[in-house]
Amino acid sequence: MRKRIAVLVTHDFEDSEYADSVQAFRAARHCISNIEHRAGNIIYGKNRLHAVTIDQSIDHASIHDFDALLIPGGDSPERLHTDERYIDFVRNFAGAYKPIMCICHGPKLLINAQVVKGRRMTAIEPLMIELQNAGAVYFDQPVVNDNNLYITSRAPADLPEFIRETLQVLKH
Repeated sequence: MRKRIAVLVTHDFEDSEYADSVQAFRAARHCISNIEHRAGNIIYGKNRLHAVTIDQSIDHASIHDFDALLIPGGDSPERLHTDERYIDFVRNFAGAYKPIMCICHGPKLLINAQVVKGRRMTAIEPLMIELQNAGAVYFDQPVVNDNNLYITSRAPADLPEFIRETLQVLKH
C-alpha cells in the first residue's frame, strides 16, 4: 500500500541519508513531500551532491495528510530543532502514533519535541547523552525499531539496515 511520507529537511542535510532513503521509498511507490519554510525553495545537501525542491511550507503542512515522517540527518535537524513549527509538527505526529524515521542527527527534533521518554532509539554518538537525558533508552546498533513508531539509525554507513527496516514498517 502506498504511503504518504513527510520529509522535514533544510539546507545542509546529509546527502546520502536523504537521497538513498527517498529513492528507496519512491521505488516502493510511496509519495514524498519535502517540507521546509517555503514551498518552491531549493535546498542543498551538506556535500552539495543533491538539490531538493521544497513541496510544502511547514505553515501549511498537516500531519493528517501523511502516513509517516522522515527526518534525515546532517546539519538540517540542527537548523530546524529550535523552530516551534517543526517541533509542533513532530510532537503532533508522535501523538498520532504514526511512524517517525530518523537517522544521524534527526532525533534532535524528537528530543526538543519531548517525545523520546521511554523510547528505544539510536542516533549518531554525539546525541547519545542528549537522548538519554531526555529519557530515551539508547542502543548503539545500526537500526532500532521501537514498536514500528520510532525507527532510528546512527549514520550513513547504516543506511542499508535503516532502509530495509523502514520499508518493512511502511508495508503495514
